[in-house]
Amino acid sequence: MKRVLLCGATGAIGQAAARTLAAAGWSLYLQGWQHMARIHDLVRELQIRYPQQEFLPLQADFSVADPVTPIKDNLFGVDAVVFSQGITDYELFVDAPADVLDRLWLVNVRSPLLITQSLQEKLAQTGHGRIVYLGSVYGGQGSAMEAIYSMTKGALSAFAQAYAREVASLGITVNVIAPGAVDTPMNAAMLAGAAREELTTEIPAGRLAAPQDVAYWLRVLLAPEAQYLTGQTIYVSGGWLV
Repeated sequence: MKRVLLCGATGAIGQAAARTLAAAGWSLYLQGWQHMARIHDLVRELQIRYPQQEFLPLQADFSVADPVTPIKDNLFGVDAVVFSQGITDYELFVDAPADVLDRLWLVNVRSPLLITQSLQEKLAQTGHGRIVYLGSVYGGQGSAMEAIYSMTKGALSAFAQAYAREVASLGITVNVIAPGAVDTPMNAAMLAGAAREELTTEIPAGRLAAPQDVAYWLRVLLAPEAQYLTGQTIYVSGGWLV
């Protein structure tokens, strides 16, 4: 049975990824911290649809010094890890307090990297381990008012490129999926009315991405046939900012 640890399973992209990967035959460890009711509801839904697979909730806080123990101690085996969690902060960098920088670094970069480090041996045992980080188009272009967020997403791409070279001989691939503007509840609150229309006109595809557009590429990267693609950042942006 193939198993994936899906971090950030409470968000819109995480939920879409869970449904997409379950449909592709994956059993799932579904990580969240707040809003665990969403994960428990999702587990019940997936258990009904796919009774031959396993779906296990896993609660872990990525903003603490040790995010590894609650993850590693509850995994029986893992073939792939997807990090779809992430937070941002919208303000001028000059106004950002140090604790905002620390929190974004912990959640977006430090915790995923420490968990990756702790699971390398398990992923290598399969001979076809997969690691996927959720980056952002801003990791390549950078966004004013989100300088810290842009930095953290760019760091993931730099890390994936380097780390992929270390673990390629173990059969592990390491990639980043970098979405553009995604139609999520969080973005809906920020992009109302004219702001959404203005953004849409800037996107060559003529629309925001649906969470399923991102989940599709997660499924592709986790497939055995994707074994020769590693160290890459794939921009799923509809042609925006690339």
